[in-house]
Amino acid sequence: MQPCRPGVPFLRDLAYEDLDAALARLSDERVRRYVRHVVSDDHRVEQVIALLDAGDIRGIGPVLTAGHESLRDDLRISCPELDLAVATANAAGALGARMTGGGFGGSAVVLVETADADTVTKAVEEAFAAAGYTAPRVFPAVPSQGARRLS
Repeated sequence: MQPCRPGVPFLRDLAYEDLDAALARLSDERVRRYVRHVVSDDHRVEQVIALLDAGDIRGIGPVLTAGHESLRDDLRISCPELDLAVATANAAGALGARMTGGGFGGSAVVLVETADADTVTKAVEEAFAAAGYTAPRVFPAVPSQGARRLS
């Protein structure tokens, strides 16, 4: 793939603020979608870092959901089951949700208040049953420090 502009050999080097101008120079819609996803997802990572640093865990929810929408609409790698899980979880009170993992399947990460976890889980399970999908496997995940080297 050709760089979006001279001096930007990798999409990670394209500033989010320059995204619209870069997209305007691309004629291939598929490439535009890909570039939009990669650059905006890098920006979402920066947003989440800032929200974590500020202690605003709830603020991460909409960023997760925006990431799912980009995976679904720009990369087009979601699937009906994941779209249903994300939409249902959000409608049932989740703070946000996003597919993760392999694409074209995989898992959804749902950010939910502990008090709402059972309600959101039940809503997703009922939505899957109503759609005729295999029951989802739902389990809690507790955030922890990432992998690191111990010395």
